[in-house]
Amino acid sequence: MTRLRVIDVEVFRVPLARPVQTSFGRMRDRPAVVVRLEDDDGAFGWGEVFCNWPAAGAEHRARLILEDIADLVFARPWAGPADMFNTLTERTHVKVLQTAEPGPFAQAIAGLDLAFWDLHARKAGLSLARCLDASADSDIEVYASGIQIDDAPTFIATARDAGFRAFKVKVGFDLDADAEKLRAVYKALNPGERLMADANQAWSPAEATAFLERIRDIDLGWLEEPIRVDAPAKDWSRLAEASHVSLAGGENLLGMEIFSQVIASGALGVIQPDAAKWGGITGCFDVARRAEAAGRLYCPHFLGAGVGLLASGQLLAATGGRGMLEVDVNPNPLRSDMLAGWPVVVNGKATLIPGPGIGCAPMLDTLQKHRTFAGRRARENG
Repeated sequence: MTRLRVIDVEVFRVPLARPVQTSFGRMRDRPAVVVRLEDDDGAFGWGEVFCNWPAAGAEHRARLILEDIADLVFARPWAGPADMFNTLTERTHVKVLQTAEPGPFAQAIAGLDLAFWDLHARKAGLSLARCLDASADSDIEVYASGIQIDDAPTFIATARDAGFRAFKVKVGFDLDADAEKLRAVYKALNPGERLMADANQAWSPAEATAFLERIRDIDLGWLEEPIRVDAPAKDWSRLAEASHVSLAGGENLLGMEIFSQVIASGALGVIQPDAAKWGGITGCFDVARRAEAAGRLYCPHFLGAGVGLLASGQLLAATGGRGMLEVDVNPNPLRSDMLAGWPVVVNGKATLIPGPGIGCAPMLDTLQKHRTFAGRRARENG
């Protein structure tokens, strides 16, 4: 049993000289919410909470942990991270209904779960991957992400020089123009390189079908979120039947029930839960194993700072599947400075940091000028 006694939460924001553009909005800064848990033995672990959207969401998530969830974390000893994850999810459900905020609560609980798993693996003296699966490899495949279609030639060239051999570009801005730009990017690839596209839920089913017709000559690794994730299941099934490439999604799904339904439907060939957004390690490892067992490709979604990227890499290694880790290649000190250079990519692969847990502690001291909030809760009773 593990009794947790301290929760530390810090929020960081780095302004962007050039916003990150998606089909539904712009990121004008890069935020991060970092969580640290400590138990009665002095063992600690790190987690990260999704906070890219809404723009004002980071500080809200931090206060949600400290003011609405911390007392539940301290309420009793835990048999392990899964015990806490399931209990917190159940015990906050009424607040979710009261506030109509399932996402923020799920994200906060996911960050706490990540931190508890890191603590758990560190106490065992194991990497998180090998804590989950003793046979886990330390090398994982990666791909360069966050590339706006107009910037693709420059960003892909830079990512290629950095060792990447697979690239994902953002589309969903202009259907005809996107198709032609994507074709040009595809034709410029080197032999053996892979290309994927992400529409960020931009199109109607008819528009997505039209786009797929326009790119029928392009061998995409996958097309991500071409339509809204809450579109009827029949729309997803029809699109999958009409598509010559795998459809991908998962970052905007919440809960094991919906993931189970999506995996069983077969509409998505690529399953992409975000461990900082829902599920942490507890939920996403379960999803990953179910996806792989059903013959789907598990590729963890991640577009945040360093802690979540490390945890996502460890999670991917533990599944032993054919998937790739998403690495946003836009400038982000909250990733690069926090991790002091990881990942180092060689011929499309990266090696996990060999330390226990997620591999290292984040270098938060280098980021203090970007800190916008810091808070701590400690257990008040023995």
